[in-house]
Amino acid sequence: MKNNKLNGMVVALVVSAMLLVGVSLPTRAQQPTPEQKQQNKRQRTGGQQQQVGQQQQQQQVNQRRKVQTQQQQQQQQVNQRRRVQTQQQQQAAQQQQQQVNQRRRVQTQQQQQAAQQQQLRVNQRRRVQTQQQQQAAQQQQQLRINQQQKAQRQQRISQEQQQQRISQNQQRLARYRGQLDQQQRLAGQHSAQLQQQKRMAQYRFQQQYLQRLRQQQLSLRNAANYNYGRDPYFYTPSSYRYSRGGSYYETNEYGANLLRQAVNYGYEEGFRAGQADRQDRWGYNYEDSYAYRDANYGYSGYYVEQDDYNYYFREGFRRGYEDGYYGRYQYGRLSNGKYVILGAILGAILTLEVLR
Repeated sequence: MKNNKLNGMVVALVVSAMLLVGVSLPTRAQQPTPEQKQQNKRQRTGGQQQQVGQQQQQQQVNQRRKVQTQQQQQQQQVNQRRRVQTQQQQQAAQQQQQQVNQRRRVQTQQQQQAAQQQQLRVNQRRRVQTQQQQQAAQQQQQLRINQQQKAQRQQRISQEQQQQRISQNQQRLARYRGQLDQQQRLAGQHSAQLQQQKRMAQYRFQQQYLQRLRQQQLSLRNAANYNYGRDPYFYTPSSYRYSRGGSYYETNEYGANLLRQAVNYGYEEGFRAGQADRQDRWGYNYEDSYAYRDANYGYSGYYVEQDDYNYYFREGFRRGYEDGYYGRYQYGRLSNGKYVILGAILGAILTLEVLR
């Protein structure tokens, strides 16, 4: 057994030695010759030169790229300058156009203002001419009326006719007095209704109207002691004729003046009533006003029938209400703090024919 083991170990050592010898021998056989060394040197030198050439080529490529990049940057700068110049030119052109447009607008406005001022002057001259013509016509009309009145004052109606007028007037006074209490009750009911509806502007107007009526009615207390003989209405002949409701009525200058007053008073009260409804934001309705229903402001029971006075008062009131509600002066004007109906409108409402 021991011999076999020793033999195995010897064999292993021999094999190992042989392997070592086999390896080392080829190594010595691969040593390069001088020619190979020279060739290897030339190969290394060629490789280095090739590397140098490649590096130089790469540097040239990089240089060209840098040049191209610089050229692109320069081109971008040129383009940027062009864009800036274009923008500046556009802005300058826009500013110039704006200045041109502004000058045109200023010129247009100046032309329009000049045209408006010229039109205003033309309108003013026309208004002045119209007023002068109206004043001349009114003066002529007033002159004729004064001449007629003067002639009429020199005449007197008969004693019987005078007494008849006095009797008719006393009856009118009695009827008017009999209606006052009823009118006061209606006024109170209407005032309460206005307060319920919160129409405070219309309520204030009605209270002012009632106050004017109360002051007017104070004169009725002395009606029993009225001196009819000294009132020229009762002995002056009739000088005018007017139509209402298909019938004709005659009166003298005093009755005609009272009817004109009815239209004017109606217009003024209507204007204030219309203003009040507009302030209350209430719907257009002149017939709802107590002043329109009453229509007695300015009437004292003398000269004309109450129905006639009420009719012409309401005609003026309706037109005044429309002007006041819409805030305009279509039928009248403001004169010395009072709303006065235009003469042409008054003449269209109350047509007085002169008796010859």
